[in-house]
Amino acid sequence: PNAVDAGNPSRRCRPLSPETGYFLAKAHKLLGEADGVLALHYYEAAGRNAYLAGFHAAQALISERTGRSVKTHRGVSAELQRLIKDDPRADLDIRAFLGRTYNLKAIADYETGPGSDVSPDMAADAVAASKLFVAVMTELVGRP
Repeated sequence: PNAVDAGNPSRRCRPLSPETGYFLAKAHKLLGEADGVLALHYYEAAGRNAYLAGFHAAQALISERTGRSVKTHRGVSAELQRLIKDDPRADLDIRAFLGRTYNLKAIADYETGPGSDVSPDMAADAVAASKLFVAVMTELVGRP
C-alpha cells in the first residue's frame, strides 16, 4: 500500500511498511462495518467499530513513525498523543477521539442496566468522528 498525498496528486506516494498497511486496511474495513451496522440500527456495534477503526488507524501512525506495534488502549493513546502533540493537523477533536469513543466501546462491552445503551445520535456521531480521525491518521502516515 501507498500513502496518498491528499490534495496534491502531483506528489509521489511513498511505500508504507507492511504493518502500517495492515493497520490502515483494518481501520478502513471497520469503518465500513460501522456504517453497515449503524444503518441496521445496531448502535452499540457501530460505536464499538468506530472506536476500533480509529484505534487501528492510530496504530498505523505509531507503527510507521516508530517501527513499534503498541496493542493496548492506554499505550496507543499515550504514544499517539506524544506523536501528534505539536502537529496542527491534529486538532482537539482528533486528540480526544480515542478517549471519547473508548467510552462507547466500554458501554457496549461492559455496562448493563439503565443508561447502558448507545443512542442513535451517539453512534452516528462516533462513526462520523471516526471517518475524520482515520482520514487524519492516514494523512499523517503519508506526510510526517
